[in-house]
Amino acid sequence: MISAYTGTHIRAVEKRLLEDSADPGMGAVLMQRAAYGLANAVVDELHLRGRRRYGSNVTVLVGKGNNGGDGLYAAALLARRGMRTTAVLTAGDGHPAGLAAFRTAGGRDTILSEANAAALAAEAARADVVIDAILGTGAQGGLRGAAALLLDELQRAAGHLSRHRLVVACDVPSGVNADTGQAHAPVLTADVTVTFGAPKAGLLTDPGADFAGRIRTIPIGIEGQLARPELRRLEDEDLAALLPHPARRSHKYSRGVLGVVAGSVRYPGAAVLACRGALAAGAGMVRYVGPPEVADLVRQSCPEVVCGTSVAEAHVQAWLLGSGLDEGAQEQLDRVREAAAAGLPTVADAGALPVLPRRLSARTVLTPHAGELAALLDRYDSGPDRAAVEDDTLAAVRQATGRTGATVLLKGATTLVAAPSGAVFSQAEASPWMATAGSGDVLAGILGSLLAQVADNADAFAARGIDGPDRWAAIGAMAASLHGRAGVLASNGGPLAASDLARTLPEVIAKL
Repeated sequence: MISAYTGTHIRAVEKRLLEDSADPGMGAVLMQRAAYGLANAVVDELHLRGRRRYGSNVTVLVGKGNNGGDGLYAAALLARRGMRTTAVLTAGDGHPAGLAAFRTAGGRDTILSEANAAALAAEAARADVVIDAILGTGAQGGLRGAAALLLDELQRAAGHLSRHRLVVACDVPSGVNADTGQAHAPVLTADVTVTFGAPKAGLLTDPGADFAGRIRTIPIGIEGQLARPELRRLEDEDLAALLPHPARRSHKYSRGVLGVVAGSVRYPGAAVLACRGALAAGAGMVRYVGPPEVADLVRQSCPEVVCGTSVAEAHVQAWLLGSGLDEGAQEQLDRVREAAAAGLPTVADAGALPVLPRRLSARTVLTPHAGELAALLDRYDSGPDRAAVEDDTLAAVRQATGRTGATVLLKGATTLVAAPSGAVFSQAEASPWMATAGSGDVLAGILGSLLAQVADNADAFAARGIDGPDRWAAIGAMAASLHGRAGVLASNGGPLAASDLARTLPEVIAKL
């Protein structure tokens, strides 16, 4: 499991370590560890790309703070390995000791001004490697003046550059808030972010994740003093431990029964996709409740599904409500209200969101996209618009769980799942090709299926360090991860249809 922390927390831990240390040189030690890791990461990345290391051109964009010091020391190490290194001093100066080490190693430095920004950007664009070490985790807001002009020109030139060029961000891309993931243009998009001590939360949330590329974490000796993470991300071993494994004498009822109130005359396909997702995720039985004409379509696609029209007669362990419903589907919306009142673990998707009670429990998992989340918050008289949600996804999802009391899964390139306790999970396995109609219906089916199967297994979550009340959010993260992995497998780099996700999901689960 990946644990991410705010830049604020990481800096506080570093400060406490320095204050408690009897070694007055501890600050320099931490910087040297970071620089060594950054330099090695550059070498490794060039090797992975089949690029030469000796003789490569490296440009490091340097701010005046410790982030710039990390970049200068790393560039000095690269210079000693035979690379031609240039430092662009964006603030007129650099970390004194780092700059001295860089010059001693043979590096060349230039002071940035508005007059030479375009020329230096053109030169940096021709380099084999660009290291962004301008702003660190304590920066608020974006770049200004000549530094902004430099990155703007460099980012604009990126579309015309060789695909072999490597951009590495030092700890966090300049302009990305390490705590929240908010991005303040211009931001240079990195191929790799080399981050120190632990991943920063802003790298695992949108829009910051758009600019971070792959994340490499370099231990610097503070890791044992970090407190509760700001974000967590499930990995292979977590999914393998948490997914259900049928026992020899399992039967369809013990493996979990999911009730589905989804689909309408206008959107019948949503019911089919939700049911297919639920079956593919391993539910022992799926019961569909809805209009006969939609039920007929469900039976044709999924003959395993038991169909009916009564919520009261459907004995289930969890409910999926709302996919493919609009305000015209009154009979289905009445079923949604009836099922939600049962108090069972519930996925509330799309059309269910406006008709639920204002206060919910953590076992209700809401699954809005950014537009639906904005509309949801508007009903609580505290709504940012869709653009504001997309600009600060972490704050928005936390606001939503605080207002509703529910667990909230905000769908996106990076899916965030927030628990009322404040715990947040972040998953980003999905392919951009999954941005297609019906993809969310399949996700809802997967999530509902998992709620029916694993919701009562609190001990398994506790064994992974997940508190009992937070397991609903963890189950949401499991669903998002499986959904994304199925999409990558189905896509194989090309277009896909939502129904393909249910086809590939069993293979994804089998390999875990």
